[in-house]
Amino acid sequence: MNTLRITGALLALGLCITTLNAVAAETVPHKTLNANFTQLADAFEHLDLSSIEQIYTEDAVYISETQDKGIINGKANIVSLYTRFFDKIKRKQAKLEVDFRVVVRHIDKNTATDVGYYLVRFHPGADSGEPVSEFAGKFVTIFAKDRDGHWRISVDSNTHATPQFYYDAKPVPNLYYGRQFISSPHADTSSQP
Repeated sequence: MNTLRITGALLALGLCITTLNAVAAETVPHKTLNANFTQLADAFEHLDLSSIEQIYTEDAVYISETQDKGIINGKANIVSLYTRFFDKIKRKQAKLEVDFRVVVRHIDKNTATDVGYYLVRFHPGADSGEPVSEFAGKFVTIFAKDRDGHWRISVDSNTHATPQFYYDAKPVPNLYYGRQFISSPHADTSSQP
């Protein structure tokens, strides 16, 4: 009789552990984190500063690939940087397409770190006569969960890389893989806006 009770208790314990593991796996916010990349891509394509402003924490830090820029502290300064960049694109009557491929994600209770590649396609204004150009890079983005449970960018860092790294990145289950630009559309990869 004791063996039967012990066996029953062990089965119940195993079922509880399995249930807890399933619940824990469901709470990993992959969809929410991935939606941030969709929001970023849309913000670039529509030159939408309000989306940029919504995605960063108040005390966010931006580390640009540009050698002549220091570390940018605070959402207001980051939005100011994007304002100048978006204004430049608008003056040229150009368009941007941006895509991301996350290849590594580290996550804990209140932070998530995504590492991957990005690709930007610059479509010059129709009157410019210039071809589409593209540039790419590597990024590390740290998201922090705020008091309201929203995951916002607290650290954003990127470097230049050849577009081939982006194209060669393989999809990783549950991680953002973008619109999946397949190849360069005869783009000039030597310049950037």
